[in-house]
Amino acid sequence: MESKAVVKALAALAQETRLRVFRLLIEAGPAGLTVSEISAEVKAAPATLSFHLKALAHTELITARQVSRFIYYAANYGRMTDLIAYLMDNCCARAACCPPQAAAQPRGRTKPRPRVKPTRALKR
Repeated sequence: MESKAVVKALAALAQETRLRVFRLLIEAGPAGLTVSEISAEVKAAPATLSFHLKALAHTELITARQVSRFIYYAANYGRMTDLIAYLMDNCCARAACCPPQAAAQPRGRTKPRPRVKPTRALKR
């Protein structure tokens, strides 16, 4: 990926609504979501959402496909992977910034542990 394309992609993601839309489409998977589903989730007006979807599509971070009268938007996982690869291309090239096993482990969102209420001793 060329640096100009990286700058455009990062600029597109540097806006709160577009970042929320992109993350939502990543969660939705390859099937994607319709405009109305995206709008309901991010609570954006259709005209505003259309502007943001166009900005993301222009950088090829998302794709659009028409099925009947609906347009489905989906994350472009290949482009996202290229962007991340570009950012991580020279990770730790000049210094040992992290142990090898830490770099190899996938980093996902960790779920918070459920709160457990302390149990009281039963009276006999």
